[in-house]
Amino acid sequence: MTDSNRLRLTGVRQNSFGTTQGTPRMRTMRVTGESLSYKPEFTTSDEVRADRMNADPIKVGETSNGGINYELHYPVPSSLLAENIASAMQANWVDTPTRDNDGTADSVITDIGTTANTITFTTGPAYVVGHLVRNSGFATAGNNGLFPVTTGGATSLVSSSASFTAEAAPPAAARVKVVGFQGTAGDITAAAGGLASTTLNFTTLGLVPGQWVKIGGTGSAFRFGTEALNTWARVTAVAANLLSLDNLPASWTTDSGTGKTIRVFFGDQIKNGTTLIGLTFERGFMGQGTPGYVVNESMAVNQWQQQVQSKQKIAGSFDYMGLTGTVSTTSLDSVPDDAPSIAAYPIMAASANVGRIAENGVALTSPNWVRSASFTLNNNLRMIDAADSVTSVSIGSGECAVTVNLETYFGSTALYSKMLAGTVTNASYRVTKGAQAMIYGWPRLTITDGSPNAGGKNQDVTLPLTLQASVDPLTNAHMIVDRFEYFEA
Repeated sequence: MTDSNRLRLTGVRQNSFGTTQGTPRMRTMRVTGESLSYKPEFTTSDEVRADRMNADPIKVGETSNGGINYELHYPVPSSLLAENIASAMQANWVDTPTRDNDGTADSVITDIGTTANTITFTTGPAYVVGHLVRNSGFATAGNNGLFPVTTGGATSLVSSSASFTAEAAPPAAARVKVVGFQGTAGDITAAAGGLASTTLNFTTLGLVPGQWVKIGGTGSAFRFGTEALNTWARVTAVAANLLSLDNLPASWTTDSGTGKTIRVFFGDQIKNGTTLIGLTFERGFMGQGTPGYVVNESMAVNQWQQQVQSKQKIAGSFDYMGLTGTVSTTSLDSVPDDAPSIAAYPIMAASANVGRIAENGVALTSPNWVRSASFTLNNNLRMIDAADSVTSVSIGSGECAVTVNLETYFGSTALYSKMLAGTVTNASYRVTKGAQAMIYGWPRLTITDGSPNAGGKNQDVTLPLTLQASVDPLTNAHMIVDRFEYFEA
């Protein structure tokens, strides 16, 4: 026998849909339950028999489908949670420039500090002047932290005042990632409707309309003296010396930033696309005398759901359609990567970690506080069957249908009136824990359903709203997710 507590769920993203790599690097996923299934399909004969008996059932095919439940934590790049989100969105994450030794010392990052203030690495997306990189995992404590790029490049960067200590073979955990940008003293200012600069060229940094930023770092030298400006905002346009923003607080004003080296944080982003992304999962039932392994191959996310309920953990689920599977006593990867650590990537919760839920760029607060928020992304997948294959041969994609549900207290008729008028709006919510953040956004929504009711005495009257996403001209998206590996409050 075995026990559900001994389940080991691992998975890998397929390099091309329909084919699992020969020696896959499997990654463990943190889950709260699963309903994955790989099983045959049978039918029965229609033959009429005088003895009223049936012939043996006739196998007609096999199915591979089911779901996985999770509690939200930061989706570490290349982790199975991050790859599930990619499969759901049918798109790749657009990451800021990153170099990571990823478990093998001196492999990608090949030197720090041997040449003064310089990090060298294998080629990849270029770092540019003004990028703010976060170093982690280096052997020397002083080599870790935040450093502004003063000379960029695809194979090296310089941070002129870093004073790195030489490490000729950076360790396996060494990582250098862009987490934002930083101006020189007095260069970045707060202008009407955004940020301005004299020297820094915003168009070189990799920012795009629809992307979220966090303005202001830790310490007075790295933030505006007007505290209301050290806030979260969304990019609406990028020009060389003007970064236009919305979702700004009503108290936003101008500030010359005299003497300040303003830091602004941003992260990776993903928005819905059209690329079918396949995943292969392996369930290891480790409590058996000889563990059994059930594999579901070529699984694509059909539906993704996530719920934010006041004073509850943020929880979600992925539901899949897939092509085939196997059962074995041999694992695809006997030593899979561990799941992201609970200590470094703790579970996120509503109330405690949700910093803002907004509608039409304004936080929903009194008198229409939000009691719960959820979304469903439905890819409307369909199985493609063939007469000469026991398994489905491919998966078709339908429309990307996204709905958002908000339950607010019925403190005023403002939202109810928008529904009746068919007003186009938008919504977003931000989750932060420690120095990590996630922002979920729906840039164009219409409220299509909702009604307040007094169901009985001694109850709060709420307004449960359903909002439907449509294509947004600014971002060409239904849904966008930003992840911040690091920011400073």
